[in-house]
Amino acid sequence: MSTGLFSIGISGLNAAQLNLLATEHNVVNASTPGYTRQRVVQSTNTAVNSYAGSLGQGVHVQTIERMYDKFLTSQINTAQTQMSSLDAYYSQIKQIDAMLADPSAGLSPALQDFFSGVQQVSSNPSLLPARQSMISAAQTLVTRFQNLDLRLTEIAEQVNGRISNAVAEINSFASQIAKLNQQIIVAESGYAQPANDLLDQRDQLVNELNKLIKVSTTTNADGSFNLFIGTGQQLVVSAQANELTATSSRADPTKIVVGLKTLGGVQEFPESMITGGELGGLISFRDQSLEVAANEMGRVAASLALTFNAQNALGQDLTGKAAGDIGFVGGFFTIPDPKLVPNSSNIGSASLAATFAAPNAPGAPGYSGNFSTNLSNSSYQIQFGVASGVPLSTPYTITRLSDNVQVASGTGTGNVVFDGVNLAITASGANGDRFILKPVTEAGRNIGVNPLVAADPRLVAAAAPVKVTQALTNTGSMAVSQGIVGVGYNASVLPVTLLAEAATPPTTLSGITGSWTAIYSDGQNAGSGTGGTIALTNASGGTLSRITFSGMSFEVSGAPASGDSFVIGRNRSGTNAGVQDGRNAALFAKLQTQNTLAGGTSTFQAAYAGLVADNSIRAREAKVQLDAQSAILDQAQATRDSLSGVNLDEEAANMLRFQQAYQASSKILEIGNRLFDTILSIG
Repeated sequence: MSTGLFSIGISGLNAAQLNLLATEHNVVNASTPGYTRQRVVQSTNTAVNSYAGSLGQGVHVQTIERMYDKFLTSQINTAQTQMSSLDAYYSQIKQIDAMLADPSAGLSPALQDFFSGVQQVSSNPSLLPARQSMISAAQTLVTRFQNLDLRLTEIAEQVNGRISNAVAEINSFASQIAKLNQQIIVAESGYAQPANDLLDQRDQLVNELNKLIKVSTTTNADGSFNLFIGTGQQLVVSAQANELTATSSRADPTKIVVGLKTLGGVQEFPESMITGGELGGLISFRDQSLEVAANEMGRVAASLALTFNAQNALGQDLTGKAAGDIGFVGGFFTIPDPKLVPNSSNIGSASLAATFAAPNAPGAPGYSGNFSTNLSNSSYQIQFGVASGVPLSTPYTITRLSDNVQVASGTGTGNVVFDGVNLAITASGANGDRFILKPVTEAGRNIGVNPLVAADPRLVAAAAPVKVTQALTNTGSMAVSQGIVGVGYNASVLPVTLLAEAATPPTTLSGITGSWTAIYSDGQNAGSGTGGTIALTNASGGTLSRITFSGMSFEVSGAPASGDSFVIGRNRSGTNAGVQDGRNAALFAKLQTQNTLAGGTSTFQAAYAGLVADNSIRAREAKVQLDAQSAILDQAQATRDSLSGVNLDEEAANMLRFQQAYQASSKILEIGNRLFDTILSIG
């Protein structure tokens, strides 16, 4: 009897002691990150059958288990990786939002000041101070473009640095998890019991890893974890950790991308594969916001330069020079050609060159309207070949990366025009060779004011190159406008004298020796010809309203008298040519309010305002999503803590309970000892 009492009492002491130890372990680790509450799992010992029935033999401890639910842990990891991604995204995009929307440092005030200077020149074309003020405003605008682009470049460099740091941290966590896997295998195989604290440490590292990148896990039979990223790429396999790398992209060396070290070299991951966590948030920000902002800024800069230069080229400067004259400066702004970046893995000898296509121009016969560009705010991928074994002269495709739409394709060499860009292919690449074309990405960084114009304000082509002078002897009511010129006009045919025939009333005009087009007031029976005479009325009774020839257009009204004449000539007279003429400058000023971007659907300021609004909306959406995801994470953690967290009040009560159990078991031993002494005394 005494032996049974002793064994039962000792089993109770052991169980109570382990319960006390587990409780104390919970208490001291209440604030340990990732700690999971532990409890002792007890079971009765196998009973002994006797003539009086089954006799219990006390208790034993089966295991010490964690209060753990893998599904709750998975919920936390999922919520954590999404919140970390949104946090990284929002922390970056709010910088762009603050920069673009700044009322003093943004682009809109500089654009407004520049066009105010243009209007002053239009009103006072002969005043050199007005011209100098316009150039100064242009230089300020250029500096604003450059400063905004510089800030975007700095943010891009920060993103590259943070990506590199995140990859280094991921490798560190992966290595630690692999080591813990090995320790868990050894610990659990040696005692056939769970290594609770090691499991907690591993779960905490997985949680920290999810802050950097989304990972999925599987559990092996030996208790170790396998960790996967992306679409199933192995990061940790049991006790073996693979190493990620942060390297310059083969397609674009300015971007740091994530790759995986393999025996064959570095396998570069597509950006779409990197999701979740800080790393996913940074890459999403760079792709969806940073590059979009840089490209849109560049599109505005490039379109401004191209359209303004095109209009300037149709004017005449203060020295009397116009297109075709030696010393005439047609370009007010300077802008670099689109940038081509070859993929570092290319093996062929392709030769490509990209230039901006000429902007859409106002057309004949009126040459009214404005210049516009077809530039998009996207980069492009040029890829040669479509299958293995393709000859060097065979296909290429050009894909717009913002929407993955194929915008052009062809075979061999030649020129191809798409989205406002002219691409010249003089030598094809090898099968699989790729290039990235960046038409506008660096336009804001490199736009400038033509140094010749900056040094001499007289070179601003504010005047129109042609004018019309009517004879002082004219007696009729006919009037001819001062005229407007279009792209490719030919002023070498001037002067031309329009002469009404010597009849009363005259019915024709003569004087143009080349090809001409006549437009009539009723829009019917427009006439055309080469030399000869131009009818003042057409067959349906419409009166002559416009004459166009050699890329020049003149409005006509009224009726001439016999012999009336008009001289169409160059707008120059010695060194003081067109000093009071601001007709071309007025067309400069109209560019501010006319649709000059996106194929003639948006103004400069509307495009910039759209960029500001779009970025602001993205920032607000990211903030709302971040707040919502933070609440989801808090809820998931609260649910997990209700099961796995340490409640100090509960543990204090457990400690008293197990203390009493220990004392009761001790009492069993005391009683057993007395009974044993009694038996000895009888003997």
